[in-house]
Amino acid sequence: MMLKMNKIVVSPSILSADFADFGSAVSQIDLSGAEWIHMDVMDGSFVPNLTFGPPLISALRSRTKAIFDVHLMTVNPRHLIKDFADAGANLISFHYEAEENIKENLEYIRSLGLKAGIAIAPSTSYNVLEEALPFLDLVLIMTVNPGYGGQILIPECLEKAEKLAKMRENLNLNFRISVDGGINEQTAEQAIKAGADTLVIGSAFFGNPDKKGLVSRLQGN
Repeated sequence: MMLKMNKIVVSPSILSADFADFGSAVSQIDLSGAEWIHMDVMDGSFVPNLTFGPPLISALRSRTKAIFDVHLMTVNPRHLIKDFADAGANLISFHYEAEENIKENLEYIRSLGLKAGIAIAPSTSYNVLEEALPFLDLVLIMTVNPGYGGQILIPECLEKAEKLAKMRENLNLNFRISVDGGINEQTAEQAIKAGADTLVIGSAFFGNPDKKGLVSRLQGN
């Protein structure tokens, strides 16, 4: 069976950008033709690393029309959602492993006018999302262990994209399937073949001198 596919979206992760010059990173993303910017928010508790908060999103919001794809790798994500929404996020994903009130959180995000997503770690089965799928705009599959950039993709995680794509088809839903971790041109091809339509790409983007060409190729142009 040929599954329906959404348009491929490239979401460069500023976690891999120069932390001393996020403004330049946003300009590079805009010039590349990528339409989303992925923002990994780490609290030093849910994951060992610590990154940034709403003030950065607010500072960058006026510099670009790109979709701000905010990924909360935090405990108690509910307490942060409003602040990130007010700062200019367009889509907020929180971790299944960090929140008990999944449906309520999704409804809360949507009530603020944002798209809502759930992220799952490599050790979490895709099956846990079945009841939440009708309320989701995006499933973010972590293809590395969350907390650090520059890791190598765990191939078994792509099986989740394949299973979720089939569930999306069978349930006649249209949530996006995002993959995050170890994505480059080679692994992106594998991820798309598995069913992913949203590619979070970090070091492979910022380390490429031809960012526009990279994005075009990833989008199949």
